[in-house]
Amino acid sequence: MRAPLGDFDNATPAPDCLGLLTAPVAEAVRAWSNDVPADQLIYVDTDPEIADTAAFAEHYGAGLLDASANCVVVAGRRGGESTLTACVVLSRTRVDVNGAARKHLGARKASFAPMDTAVGETGMEYGGITPVGLPAGWPLLVDSAVTGVPWVLIGSGRRRGKLILPGKAFAGLPGAVVIDGLGV
Repeated sequence: MRAPLGDFDNATPAPDCLGLLTAPVAEAVRAWSNDVPADQLIYVDTDPEIADTAAFAEHYGAGLLDASANCVVVAGRRGGESTLTACVVLSRTRVDVNGAARKHLGARKASFAPMDTAVGETGMEYGGITPVGLPAGWPLLVDSAVTGVPWVLIGSGRRRGKLILPGKAFAGLPGAVVIDGLGV
């Protein structure tokens, strides 16, 4: 199979390679319920040493910069309580943590969650966190620009490998709320 974007040696429908995914991502693919069929989630094998966006795009195809998204975990705090959420924005932008994300969470303060919290709560590797397979009940904030991209490259739950899926699929992920201006 050929990936719909980038220059990857190996591309496989994610349901056919569950053993390469972290447990929460594999379970989400197994239980996939979205307007986009599960076989349109494509897993591509990648070198974990070049997982960061700029180096990754240089190696696997410059066009990936416009088709890549990042998923980050944000902690919102209000009155001593903390709420975790994941935010997805195109990789050429940054999450508006103290504007759009904080407001949506109704938080007084918001910041990127510490690495150990993000990894521990998601069951995914740092640098590979994906919105596919997040903990049940988490809000998932998706920048509207992501849903307009035909194919989006995002983490697979591990630093090795990425997922490619249609941008419109992000709006149908559990807990997803599409927001204009989340990525700035």
